[in-house]
Amino acid sequence: MADSKDSRYTITTVCTGNICRSPMAEIILRARVEDEGLSDSIRVMSSGVSDEEYSHPIDPRAVRVLRARGYEIPKHHFAHAITRAEIDATDLFLPMTASHMRSLLRMLPPQDRSKVHMYRSFDPNLPKPAPGKEYEIDLVDPWYGGPEDFEIAIDQIEEVAPYIIDWVKGEIG
Repeated sequence: MADSKDSRYTITTVCTGNICRSPMAEIILRARVEDEGLSDSIRVMSSGVSDEEYSHPIDPRAVRVLRARGYEIPKHHFAHAITRAEIDATDLFLPMTASHMRSLLRMLPPQDRSKVHMYRSFDPNLPKPAPGKEYEIDLVDPWYGGPEDFEIAIDQIEEVAPYIIDWVKGEIG
């Protein structure tokens, strides 16, 4: 959760219920931040646009693919909808889909909307979608699928993570 006294550049990954994609992206981005020695400058959080999974842990299928790739799983994950404090503390919002982006934009004051970038928009190998077609770069939703869908999701998250960290490094100087 957000700490208003924390002055680090804050990235918040956002999905529906905060149990699959956004915590996966949070864990992967945080590992990248730590690997680059940037933990004193950058913090990574996650949240959902819905409270339907409120208080739940990370989906066990997501935990399996993360562990299989060597990521450390936080001891306590508390799924929640994004809070006002998190909105106020965030420098970069990374929604997983166009739907998450639209929901998030409705919550933000106009001056903060430029802080919202779809997660996969940082992938230089993907074409920039036309306005209204942002769904073309949605991160796959593994929730209704099987293990292969979680593999696709983690592949997509890992592929883009270095580009996000490089962009943020440019933002923080």
